[in-house]
Amino acid sequence: MTDTQKLALVTGGTRGIGAGAALALAEAGYRVLATGLTDEEVAAKPAHAAIRHARLDVTKDDQVAAIIAGCERIDALVNCAGMIQRGGKEFEIEAFRLTVEVNLTGTMRMCIAARGKLAASQGAIVNTASMLTFHGSPFAPGYAASKGGVGQLTKSLAAAWATDGIRVNAVAPGWIATELTRPLVEDAERSAPILARTPMQRWGEPADVGGAIVFLLSDAARFVTGTVLPVDGGYLAI
Repeated sequence: MTDTQKLALVTGGTRGIGAGAALALAEAGYRVLATGLTDEEVAAKPAHAAIRHARLDVTKDDQVAAIIAGCERIDALVNCAGMIQRGGKEFEIEAFRLTVEVNLTGTMRMCIAARGKLAASQGAIVNTASMLTFHGSPFAPGYAASKGGVGQLTKSLAAAWATDGIRVNAVAPGWIATELTRPLVEDAERSAPILARTPMQRWGEPADVGGAIVFLLSDAARFVTGTVLPVDGGYLAI
């Protein structure tokens, strides 16, 4: 690796979809800095010679500033750090607030902090939206509100920062098999209606989302900005 090799910063990049993104970017030729919230998450990091790891809480201004300052350049920012759905707890204001703070405000905090280095490299951002960017949830109002906000934030930053040469897009994963969704994947009764609604008749894999992220960051997508790309096996098509 050389200092002129492109660097991708992936928050939440030590597990699940974020780890899939980190691996896909490493395999595409990027140097990758993948962050996790805890020592346990960093210990569960994806193994690849091009990936290094660090702890980061995206709700902390000082930690975000330190991560950005430690990067000699940033060519790609992938915002995957986020709170999972908290069910009925999100009807309690503190749980709602925390979910929005991590998923939406944390994404904005990272984008603002990285803007200067992204402008210098003419880099790009990919945020992580959701199926709940497009429809609501009777069980997770904070998660749905935050992911709806990520979609609108993506469009807003794309419009605001186009003159800086920064493209801003998002992926909206469907039902993806990760360690967090494993109990659901392995429960045939609960998994059946998900597969029935998904035209491709399977669960997605983190690598499926990683491939879409690599595309959105690549020169092949050089005229694409402000889009929220579903990676859902057709879930939203019906």
